[in-house]
Amino acid sequence: MKEYYRVMLGRKSIFAKECREKGFIFGNFDIDQDLTESLTEDLRDFNKEFIPIYLQKNPEKSKFSAGSSCGFLWTISKKIKKGDIVFSPDGEGNYFVGEVTGDYQYIPDSDKPHRREVKWGLEKIDRADMSQELKYSTGSIGTVCQISKYKKELEKLIKGEVFSPVITTTDETIEDPTVFALEKHLEDFLIHNWNQTPLGKKYDIYKDEENSGQQFPTDTGPIDILAISKDKKEVLVVELKKGRASDAVVGQIQRYMGYVTECIAEDTQQVKGIIIALDDDKRIKFALKVAPNIDFYRYEVKFNLIKE
Repeated sequence: MKEYYRVMLGRKSIFAKECREKGFIFGNFDIDQDLTESLTEDLRDFNKEFIPIYLQKNPEKSKFSAGSSCGFLWTISKKIKKGDIVFSPDGEGNYFVGEVTGDYQYIPDSDKPHRREVKWGLEKIDRADMSQELKYSTGSIGTVCQISKYKKELEKLIKGEVFSPVITTTDETIEDPTVFALEKHLEDFLIHNWNQTPLGKKYDIYKDEENSGQQFPTDTGPIDILAISKDKKEVLVVELKKGRASDAVVGQIQRYMGYVTECIAEDTQQVKGIIIALDDDKRIKFALKVAPNIDFYRYEVKFNLIKE
């Protein structure tokens, strides 16, 4: 299935023009060696090999930063497939659109050593034409973010058409498409209003100058939100139910927490989880009785009409 990604081409898109003219996207992250023999299907194996290399070259960085950077490098080099569509900002309020046409290439003695060939189209997407939710997602910190959940909107924008949202999904784990449509935007709302939530009192969304805790890459998919306590003693994995079956959500967050524990958390840090859903869910609550390190939160949607 074709996937969609936003890929930054240097800070403030400084390499966007070069990449478009020469037909590629790239990663760097201070890993100056050919990755061909190391691009396993399992991100954990990749991280075990390259996190120490990254930290050796960047001793001032945290293990979190190393895990995020290596995850982005693996995504560009391995996870993104030929035929996938990439969107890259040009630094002037527009997005170039291209199709990935080549496998991983290593270009030695270059500041852009890890590359994928891309056939860039002639069209540009004006950021002003995007929905607010898509603007939030494409504007997130980080070299790469997957934006496939906006596939229908993106396809309309590529064609120059106006997007009118329709509630539909082919994910077999989704029980309620209406709730899915609502909650797929909740992530962006939480990100932009984090400090006003109860979670924001204890935790900060992970971020550094290059990486973000929104859609944090793992070997089983991106974590919705990754946060760290203000005293740095706890790592928090936040997963939105998004209308999915209860067992699927519980299993997913446990896999994410296992990845964080094994690959990026410090030995002194505890890893906790939170599942957020619209409705009370007895099945999740029963499952979490034997998972005391995962909490369940229910959110409310309030709507007011104010006469002016």
